[in-house]
Amino acid sequence: MFRYGLPGLAAAFTLAAAAIPAVAQTPAAQTSGAQAPGAGAPANPRVRIETAHGAIVVELYRDKAPVTVANYLRYVDRGLFNGATFYRASRPPGYTATDYGSIQGGLQNDPAKVLPPIAHEPTTRTGLKHGDGTISMGRHAPGTAQADWFITLGDMSYLDADPKNPRGAPGFAAFGQVVEGLDVVKTIIALPVDPNRGEGAMKGEMLVRPVRITRISRAAAPPPQSPPPAAAAEPEADPSPVAQAPPAN
Repeated sequence: MFRYGLPGLAAAFTLAAAAIPAVAQTPAAQTSGAQAPGAGAPANPRVRIETAHGAIVVELYRDKAPVTVANYLRYVDRGLFNGATFYRASRPPGYTATDYGSIQGGLQNDPAKVLPPIAHEPTTRTGLKHGDGTISMGRHAPGTAQADWFITLGDMSYLDADPKNPRGAPGFAAFGQVVEGLDVVKTIIALPVDPNRGEGAMKGEMLVRPVRITRISRAAAPPPQSPPPAAAAEPEADPSPVAQAPPAN
């Protein structure tokens, strides 16, 4: 398994941004209309990310990361991601396959479009993991995430919060999963990068030609699956002993 060096972890998926306090979220705002789990609870929302290389459909885990999902959907519903780009493709040095690494997209701190930052939802709280096709938020310090996010390929669980040291290693806020179009992610991660562009952990990972995101919109959730029909109950055996005819004389 390839891993990025831990000293650069805090900068691995961030952009230059002023560290400003996260928006306080009330319990009502955190759920963003989500109902408690159980009968009648709505399905997690899905979004469709359209690019020149194809579309990526992502399920957003509102039931697990409500603050992060509500923030992402605010950008989607206002059309703020339309015209943004995937601008970064990160793979380990010398690694030529397309099954490990990440692509990063978003608004790159466009002051005309970014909304206030949000509270951090660590994976120790949400129970999510950074694996194949996970979508997660870029940030500086916890509580600075705004409008830049990344999709991972392969096992990148080192980006999860460390349950033994949640303050020292808070990880990144995973909040969804690619359900269609993982091949598009693999296409983007293989595109040429400029060896001289980028700063810090991002140096050499900036795409020569960023991939334009033409539109991100809500996608229809799949219909709820009906439970399988119950198997027909087999008749119970008669517990009484079988009557036997008396032997013939």
